Amino acid sequence: MAERDRHRAKHGALRDRLRVDPGTAVDLEHFDPGETYGRERVEAALELSEGLERLTALQDRIWAEARHAVLVVLQGIDAAGKDGTIRHVMTAFNPMGCPVTSFKVPTDEELAHDYLWRVHRRTPARGEIAIFNRSHYEDVLVVRVHELVPRDAWEKRYEQINAWEHQLADEGTTIVKFFLAIDQDEQRARLQDRVDDPTRRWKFRSADLAERARWHDYRKAFEDALSRCSTSWAPWYLVPSNHKWFRNLAVADILGDVLEDLHAEYPAGEAGIEGTVVR
Repeated sequence: MAERDRHRAKHGALRDRLRVDPGTAVDLEHFDPGETYGRERVEAALELSEGLERLTALQDRIWAEARHAVLVVLQGIDAAGKDGTIRHVMTAFNPMGCPVTSFKVPTDEELAHDYLWRVHRRTPARGEIAIFNRSHYEDVLVVRVHELVPRDAWEKRYEQINAWEHQLADEGTTIVKFFLAIDQDEQRARLQDRVDDPTRRWKFRSADLAERARWHDYRKAFEDALSRCSTSWAPWYLVPSNHKWFRNLAVADILGDVLEDLHAEYPAGEAGIEGTVVR
């Protein structure tokens, strides 16, 4: 029996364990980001390898069929592992059908439009699996924490985001959202690693320390985004991410389950070509 199936039989599917059910009030203060749900690191390496092979095969069928669009959203506080998840999990996908967008500080052109404009332009076409490294949720996260717009402006955005995601889903886009949860001690260690490693120091900015000082403000903002915007058509998955190996395993496993549910198939070949001998 495959490692994935063996663990599921014993511990249950990670998709069920980590999904934020609609209407759930998320409490990150009492959430354990070090949880691994019975997985051990050595076994998880084999399980992840199997999971990546599954993702590669599933994407190949989705790309060939060109009927489904998939949007994967990655969110988390600084150093939570968004880049690492893309590097260790999403590389299972052929880049031709997997555009990745990192949403940074809006440009002047983006600021001249509504806050969803820049995001909608990057949503996946049929056959694609698009990855958002940060996303439209920044407009109820950093915008809220730094008071970049009045409260009555960002308060409206939860329902606006739900409605926008619902529209995407109605038009055939499958949405899966991952919140990568780490604790303050793990963030401190990861930021320190960036400072101490000359090859990674470029990723550290002095402003990261100011952001870290707003930990509790961000926690509340994340809790509201998870609680108010996990829906049946665009669920959030709350992934314990202190252990990078478990984070990668969980994202690969859940994403694989989501893609399998699409039941994508290779399209039939051109009529009459079966048996053709190429000379």
